[in-house]
Amino acid sequence: MASVAIVLLGIAGMLAGWFLYSKFIAEKIFKLSESFVTPAHEVNDGIDYVPTNKVVLWGHHFTSVAGAAPIVGPAIAVYWGWVPAVLWVVFGTIFFAGIHDMGALWASARHKGKSMGALSESVIGKRTRALFMIVVFLVLLMVNAVFGVVIANSFVSQPNAVFPAWMAIVVALVIGQLIKRQFSLIPLCIIGIIVLYASVYAGSYLPISLPETIMGLSDKASWIIILFVYAMIASLLPVWMLLQPRDFINGMQLIVGLFLLYGAVFFSLPDITAPAFNTATAVDTPSIIPLLFVTIACGAVSGFHGIVSSGTSSKQLDKETDARFVGYLGAVGEGSLALITIVAVSGVALAASPQEWHEVYSHLGAGSVSAFITGGANLIEQGWGLSVSFSSTILAVMVVLFAGTTMDSGVRLQRYIIQEWGEIYQIPALKNGLVATLVAVGTCLLLAFGAGGSSGSGGMIIWPLFGSTNQILASMTLLVISVMLIKLKRPAIYTLVPMMFVIVMAFLAGIIKLKEYYLAGNYLLVGLDAIVLVVSVLVMLESWSVIRRFKAVQ
Repeated sequence: MASVAIVLLGIAGMLAGWFLYSKFIAEKIFKLSESFVTPAHEVNDGIDYVPTNKVVLWGHHFTSVAGAAPIVGPAIAVYWGWVPAVLWVVFGTIFFAGIHDMGALWASARHKGKSMGALSESVIGKRTRALFMIVVFLVLLMVNAVFGVVIANSFVSQPNAVFPAWMAIVVALVIGQLIKRQFSLIPLCIIGIIVLYASVYAGSYLPISLPETIMGLSDKASWIIILFVYAMIASLLPVWMLLQPRDFINGMQLIVGLFLLYGAVFFSLPDITAPAFNTATAVDTPSIIPLLFVTIACGAVSGFHGIVSSGTSSKQLDKETDARFVGYLGAVGEGSLALITIVAVSGVALAASPQEWHEVYSHLGAGSVSAFITGGANLIEQGWGLSVSFSSTILAVMVVLFAGTTMDSGVRLQRYIIQEWGEIYQIPALKNGLVATLVAVGTCLLLAFGAGGSSGSGGMIIWPLFGSTNQILASMTLLVISVMLIKLKRPAIYTLVPMMFVIVMAFLAGIIKLKEYYLAGNYLLVGLDAIVLVVSVLVMLESWSVIRRFKAVQ
């Protein structure tokens, strides 16, 4: 029964944020204007800059920023107790993530769709731009290299998910063509969802596996190469052809998944078996502060969202006022996924008693996606009567498709960054879309196989840096938005306060990890962590200098 209270209070808080707080920020602080000509209309090249229906764009934005992170982070962080996890997800969504995502969309749209790294030059200065883009590229490299591994692992362990995952691409291509020909969106959405779930059902009878070795490479390594070839092609296609419809269909799939999970809570009224505050943590467990705030990123606030907001989403914004719907409501969608994840891994659907729960969560890092799929499938079976096997396939496909859309967008965003470097440093070859894409994919594969050997898991080596690096990037994005507001003589407290909180937590986490890597003798991570920490300090100092100079002449 306690799970119902968690759901009701959490959703009520996020809806209040959407109807009240986001409306205030949009109208009084960002002052979104319907008459402003967005880059999608100003450039409109039919490939990257395309005016897009706000519902379709919401689907792209939400599924691109979500990935598996709003599942993985909360499913791990609940180890410290479900109360701190729920509080950070709910308040983080309302006061951090929504403002961050909507603000990045607004700032980018006001600077011709530039990425947050590139527009930081206009707002702060050239030195900041160079530093900012280093962190952005590093985060994208981590995300793309690791999500390739995540999807490949899922394909190997869940062969039932392979057919529906690739079928979703076929469905998206067909829907993209029909939308381009002005077919009605609602029936296309319904048909797309039906076909997608039919493929999920078919997938349970059509498991697809690669041979254990192909030309000396394991099946997982082969899947990684196939996925990056696909991502390279997908990143070069016009956004309306694959990216938008695929993300939109995945967004609708998420709504169905959330309906099943939340409905199951109200039908079965499950009890919570996880502790509100876990006092029986393992001896080597790090402190909840600051680690909670970098473990749960997506679902509370995430720097990767700023990359997507200012990378692909801002180039498709039909009206500036759509930034509230796409950005803030996208964050609410992600927060709702994080909230139901906490419920799924905290209740009797996963563990019948507190003792069993502690057996599953024996240490920090236990549980994660497997706990979500197990707990969520049992929850759906208890609430709706669907078989655990079918429910598990639905949730596994949902995780794979989210990771896939994030990887699609991530490679495209990497291409944007490389092309922007070509513009900034006048390197003609890097301005070319195909060359930039090859460089993007090449760096990911170099990391995957250069650092990871024939397994292709090299991205996992630097993945431990993602938590603190990602949140430092979020604070840097909020800082750029704050400086922009100060220059416009508008209140910046609504972005400065979240920025200061996030940078303190992320910086402390980075320091803790730096010590941890040094003691473990992992000098690669020591070096990369030190670079990110130094860059963040330099950006903060540069921004403070700009604010002081601007205040002095007012």
